Amino acid sequence: MKLTRKLLPLLAVLAATNANATDGYFAHGYGVKSQGMGGVGIALPQDALAAAANPAGMGLIGDRVDFGVTWFRPQREAEIVGTGSPFIDGKYDANDTENFIIPEYGYNRVINQDLTLGVSVYGNGGMNTDYKKAIALLGDTPPRMDLIQLFVAPTATWKINNSNTVGVAVNLAYQRFELKGLQNFSYPPPFDGSESPNNVTNKGYDSSYGAGVHIGWIGRVNDVVTLGATYQSKTYMSKFDKYKGLFAEGGDFDIPEMYGVGIAVKATPALTLAADVQRINYSDVDSVGNTVNNFANNQLGSKNGPGFGWRDVTAVKVGASYAWNETLTVRAGYNRSSQPIRSNETMFNILAPGVVQDHVTLGATYVLPNQSELSFSYMHAFEEKVKGSGSIPFIPGAEANLKMYEDSLGIAYGWKL
Repeated sequence: MKLTRKLLPLLAVLAATNANATDGYFAHGYGVKSQGMGGVGIALPQDALAAAANPAGMGLIGDRVDFGVTWFRPQREAEIVGTGSPFIDGKYDANDTENFIIPEYGYNRVINQDLTLGVSVYGNGGMNTDYKKAIALLGDTPPRMDLIQLFVAPTATWKINNSNTVGVAVNLAYQRFELKGLQNFSYPPPFDGSESPNNVTNKGYDSSYGAGVHIGWIGRVNDVVTLGATYQSKTYMSKFDKYKGLFAEGGDFDIPEMYGVGIAVKATPALTLAADVQRINYSDVDSVGNTVNNFANNQLGSKNGPGFGWRDVTAVKVGASYAWNETLTVRAGYNRSSQPIRSNETMFNILAPGVVQDHVTLGATYVLPNQSELSFSYMHAFEEKVKGSGSIPFIPGAEANLKMYEDSLGIAYGWKL
């Protein structure tokens, strides 16, 4: 356990996955091949990152190793209107840090004809904003929020028969968090903005550890159609003690459960079509799902303290893969997620403006002469806006508006052992 607690922070620093992800704050896909197909992967495993989408997929990829890295560039902006103060109203650029490098790694080994063992290491997601100037509504220094989430997922799979494979992964998780610029919510009594006003903001980085379970199934209906299903439990995390006055339940910030189903269709010998539907239950994590309106009766950090007010998200992913020839495969995809942020919850989400919904992707894999693979992906999340409506409860008529779009480029190298 001591080794794990030392290793996870090091991997997290290397991963640097501290940018707003795309399906809420989860990544749109895991593994460069999946990312090029809209994020599909529940019924279509393609590399040793398969456990992130469906652990059963590791039972179908054989002996292999994969390394990848993605350059991710989110563009975030907030606007405050209607306060009547020229010192508060205006647009705020949240891109003082805007380029992020996200590595990934996977390894899988076939033990016998029925059993495989492997591990997938990936950034689950995260939230980041880094404003260039102070927002007087929140505090007297430029706001900055930095959350990363890293999973190390040891995985085992079993072939029940020639058509059905099941898998289970133990998700070992690490989180790192820092917040600056929220001084207006950390005043001591009689203002009572927080249950622990000295643990709201500007406390440096804090770490959190936890674990959960991820299970999955993949079944081949016939030579054309393959189905998949997966369930990932809530990942129960230790508390952020330095921020026990910010997050509900004294610093609690668990990683929400998710589940989904998928289908892959071999339309022709060269063309594969796939689709996933995934549900992420953000509202079950109080720090994420509690409404800002809880301020009426609850302080920050309390059991029912205010949160970001996020709704649960449903993501629909579709993708296509075409084997152009023996050495080149090309991919394309589309991903749409429902909007997690309500118009009356935009104030706190100035810190976490994860509002994008529509993503288009492209990808390709080239087989090298030594039979290793070089893969590429591109993703663009179209600009999305959420305009506040009753979003700043203590200033009638004032609103916080959010805007965001994203781009990413990925490259991966993999080979069969």
